[in-house]
Amino acid sequence: MYELDEKKYLSLLLIVPILVLLFLFNQYWKRKKQREFGDLEMIQKLSHEKSVFKSVLKFTVLILAFGFLVIGLVNPKIGTKSETVKREGIDIVFAVDVSKSMLCEDVAPSRLEKSKQIVSQIINQLVGDRIGIVAYAGSAFPVLPITTDYGVAKMFLQSMNPTMVSSQGTSLDEAIKLSSTYFDDDKKTSKLLILISDGEDHSEGASDAAEEANKLGLKIITIGVGTAKGGPIPLKENGRVLSFKRDQNNAVVVTKLNEESLKVISKNTKGGYINGNNTKEVLEYIKNALDNIEKTEFEAQQFTDYNSQFQWFLGIAFFLLLLDVFFLERKTKWLKKLNLFNEKA
Repeated sequence: MYELDEKKYLSLLLIVPILVLLFLFNQYWKRKKQREFGDLEMIQKLSHEKSVFKSVLKFTVLILAFGFLVIGLVNPKIGTKSETVKREGIDIVFAVDVSKSMLCEDVAPSRLEKSKQIVSQIINQLVGDRIGIVAYAGSAFPVLPITTDYGVAKMFLQSMNPTMVSSQGTSLDEAIKLSSTYFDDDKKTSKLLILISDGEDHSEGASDAAEEANKLGLKIITIGVGTAKGGPIPLKENGRVLSFKRDQNNAVVVTKLNEESLKVISKNTKGGYINGNNTKEVLEYIKNALDNIEKTEFEAQQFTDYNSQFQWFLGIAFFLLLLDVFFLERKTKWLKKLNLFNEKA
């Protein structure tokens, strides 16, 4: 198993094709100028010690040295030992509403962005728990399966938007049903679904879905994002508001927080509901809830004792640079015999 310590330096490899193009252009320009100067065959006889192969070889060595230098900066690490690590925690699935009503800005910066902030902050205070992510609107979409990699979870979280789900509207029952499949029925691990939404539900089976989830031992905590007063749904292009969503009568649609539907869901699973407009209060509420949920011990295989390997790549890079110093651009006796690139001595 390996990992890359400084992935940001990989972008430097994009310079390689640019350098190759510049080298090829330089070779073309030289040949063109030689033709303009006089007879190409005569010029080659006058500068018979000049080797095209040596120029290509020197450039190739420099490119390889640059490549190894970049890899050295990235610092690849290899896990030398696999260990079974015991953790205590619970399985948590975050179901985030990504319907268009979540674009409403009655909560800054928007309901959806506020939801992402809440989930990210909750993840930051987790230790040992396994998490998964579900996105939903008119239907539900699996974003991330159960994992202990919080960094990957937050990366997927930030990419969530209304275009992820083709079916618009809000179907809380679909979110609950899909989230329920994330949990392993054979294990006695405590199961928690944290469902975040503005509560607008265009389905009729959310309460029934919650009751079924309760039979599976799943507890649901709902977080309402939005205001009772509500607001319009902005339609943006390149960050600029062009207009607001309108109904069939051309009236601006006003979306409001519906706390009642969220409270019913949490009540049916002996969970809880909290308004998500105050992030600090939400974090405290979730922390207290997690402290009161029984933790389960489970095992996970992971590689440990990661050893840095940068020194090998830097060593090769400096060796190639040193080697390049001894490569002259004139022909040597063995090159003359090989007559590479049809070069005449």
